[in-house]
Amino acid sequence: MGDALEHTSLDNAPKREDADGALERAKVLKLMIFDVDGVMTDGTLYYSERGEELKAFNSRDGHGVKMLRQYGVEVALITARNSRAVELRAANLGIAHLYQGAEDKRGAYAALLAQLGLAAGQSGYMGDDLLDLPLITRCGFAATVPAAPEALKSRAHYVARAPGGQGAVREVCEFILRAQGALDRAIGAHLQ
Repeated sequence: MGDALEHTSLDNAPKREDADGALERAKVLKLMIFDVDGVMTDGTLYYSERGEELKAFNSRDGHGVKMLRQYGVEVALITARNSRAVELRAANLGIAHLYQGAEDKRGAYAALLAQLGLAAGQSGYMGDDLLDLPLITRCGFAATVPAAPEALKSRAHYVARAPGGQGAVREVCEFILRAQGALDRAIGAHLQ
């Protein structure tokens, strides 16, 4: 009985760099794509009295995105919702590839790979819900957040420790930079 409980807890443990060769998969990334709600935000939707959608973004996540771009990994956002806040955040982070209103994310993903001349194995994706399954299962490196449904967590190569909107994106960015041998350089640049 005790072994069964222990085995179950191991099966439900978040996947890190030892799962499915995540480090090796992250090492070859040329493109990292993020969903927005539940990944770059905590997934809560706020509306002003005028009906404007408001979102809270984590500044450390943003710096992680900037570091990825600085060290040669292109970044894109693919989201099912349309939001002026997301457009502004993408511009603030220098993200040139923004796809909003993509309820079926496969079309945006295929267009992005074709535009950049990349194979699926050179791309990564981080999502948090069932709409993200098509990309989680197609990309070379798949990441998710702890609150994601089991259908995503069981297919992801990396499950962040931090929640969405609270450092999960930064954690994944640092993981990719470490896999590509650039994390120490990124940190060192701030020590000079």
